[in-house]
Amino acid sequence: MSIESRSPQPTVLLTGFPGFLGSALVERLIDHGDGPIACLIQPAYRGRAEKRAQEITSDRDAIQLYEGDITRPELGLSDVLPELTAVSELYHLAAVYDLAVDPDIARAVNIRGTEHVLSVAAQLGVDRFHYVSTCYVSGRYDGVFTESHLKEGQQFNNYYEWSKYEAEVRVQEKMDDGFPATIYRPSIVVGDSKTGVTGKYDGPYYLIRLLLRQPRWCSVITKLPKSTAAELNVVPQDFVIDAIDALRSSADTCGNVYQLCDPHPLSVPEFVSTIATETGHRVIPAPTSKRTAKLVMSVLKRLQLPAEPATIDYLDHPTRYANPKTRPVLEDAGVMCPPFASYADRLLSFVIEQPTIQQEAIKTKP
Repeated sequence: MSIESRSPQPTVLLTGFPGFLGSALVERLIDHGDGPIACLIQPAYRGRAEKRAQEITSDRDAIQLYEGDITRPELGLSDVLPELTAVSELYHLAAVYDLAVDPDIARAVNIRGTEHVLSVAAQLGVDRFHYVSTCYVSGRYDGVFTESHLKEGQQFNNYYEWSKYEAEVRVQEKMDDGFPATIYRPSIVVGDSKTGVTGKYDGPYYLIRLLLRQPRWCSVITKLPKSTAAELNVVPQDFVIDAIDALRSSADTCGNVYQLCDPHPLSVPEFVSTIATETGHRVIPAPTSKRTAKLVMSVLKRLQLPAEPATIDYLDHPTRYANPKTRPVLEDAGVMCPPFASYADRLLSFVIEQPTIQQEAIKTKP
């Protein structure tokens, strides 16, 4: 690997660029004058990464791109690690965000990849390690899941949840040994609350797009027996970035877990009703079993319609998320999660105006 000589040396290392959250976080760090920032990128995404870096700043030294891969020991950076000795903060966002991910890929990227990033962080002797996990390390925990929960004997909806759980276990084990880390657990991340912009249509976007493909006068949506009590906890991208930004800069937040969730989420029927109201669709709930709903989604997916069978598990998800330790800290910083209804119109406008967008799936082999 040929890497040109760089000056000055980076003080921040980040994985997950030019992904949706990673790009926004890099932009925020640059705005604060942090860096230079070394961004680990996969070779396949160099063109996109260069374009995104130029959009963020005209200073070519501010964002420095290093080709590598978190699935490889030393992130594939063994030849250039001496250039990163000045790194004092490491942000780990790279992961496979796919509810239908293959277990081998989930293990290679989300679990072993996190182990490799932790190893590099220790090798560099960073002062702070920032890890973006997910609320869904909860699996199908039956009850209220807070920052204090992790190992609860839970079952998981899919290999994505399982692999993120296993990855966070490894980070927390290091924290227990004194490793200087902070963990951020967003719930389901959707687009920017002000612009509606997103980088990928997944999660609740399947529901939104499937509804939009149907006639306004009659749009059929699956209703599971337990969906009335289930919550769909979504947070906008800008809230997640604001929260990480507020939490990262304080020494008091080191060694803690922060859950970035909506304290007042909508139930599944309320979420559907909000979408229906904003789009003018008359929704007809179709009571059915989970097994039948997944079969229908499989057929629709084969027909190239916006459907993913794995999303059905979230229509009767038994877990409710709370953040009693996180909310006071964020409120003191003036950061609050906006209610979904306050920005749903912007999300929908973006989907309508941009029916297809380039996906950000990580290309890798286990």
